[in-house]
Amino acid sequence: MTDWAVIGHDGLQSRVFTMRGARILDQGCGADEAAALEGLGPRSRLYRIGEGQPDALPCPLLPGSGRSLAGLTQDSPPDVIDGWVRFILLGFAEAHPNWDGVACVLSDQLSHWVHLSANEAVSCQSFLTPRLITALGGALPPDSAAISDSLSRPERLAAHLRSAQVTATPAALSGHLLGAELAAARPYWLGQSVALIAPAGAASGYAAALGAQGVPVEQHAPDALLPGALAALARALGFSD
Repeated sequence: MTDWAVIGHDGLQSRVFTMRGARILDQGCGADEAAALEGLGPRSRLYRIGEGQPDALPCPLLPGSGRSLAGLTQDSPPDVIDGWVRFILLGFAEAHPNWDGVACVLSDQLSHWVHLSANEAVSCQSFLTPRLITALGGALPPDSAAISDSLSRPERLAAHLRSAQVTATPAALSGHLLGAELAAARPYWLGQSVALIAPAGAASGYAAALGAQGVPVEQHAPDALLPGALAALARALGFSD
C-alpha cells in the first residue's frame, strides 16, 4: 500500500495525517505546515486540503483523481467555503451516502448552511454569526426568547441588540443574532433534515432553536467525520487497495 499524507488548516491550526492506504498511521498539528509535519515519518505524496482554485457550486464533494481538495464558491449569493469544511462534508457524505438534506457546519468564526444531494454540494449560505457573538460580547447558551423574537422579527435586529447591550444580557444578544440567522436561513432548514456539525458545546443553541421549529436535527462532531473523509480520498487516489 502507498504511504502518503494529508495536510490542511482547520481554521485554528495546521493538521496532518500520515496514511497507509486508507489507514491513519499518525497525525500531528502545529501553528504552520512545517510545525505540523515535524517528527512525522516519510511519505511518498503530500495531498493538500484547501489548495487550488475553488470549485463552483453545484459540484461533487469529492474532486477528480489527483486533484487537491479545494474550497467551494458560489456566485449568487456570493459565498466561499474553505477546503477544510469541504473535507468535513466529504466525511459526512461518506457516512451517509446519497443523503439529501442540509448540513450546518459551525466554527468559531462562521456558520455554513450547505444543501447536499447525491454526494454533491448544491448550494450554500454562510453567516458571520459566531464571529459577531464573540465581537459583541455575547454568551452561550443563547436566550431562547431572544431567538424566537428575532426569528419572527429579524428586521428589528439592530434594536434588539441595543436592548440586550443596555440591559447587560449577553445571552439575549447571542439569541437575537442566532434568531436573525435562522430567519435568513429559513429556505435551508424549513422542511429539511439538518445535520449540525460542530465541536462539543458549540451547537447547543442551534440544535435547540431548530428543534423548537420542529426541524429534525442530527449532531456530529467534526473530528469524528475525518476518518471517513480520509478513506474517501484514499479510494479516489487509488491508495485504498
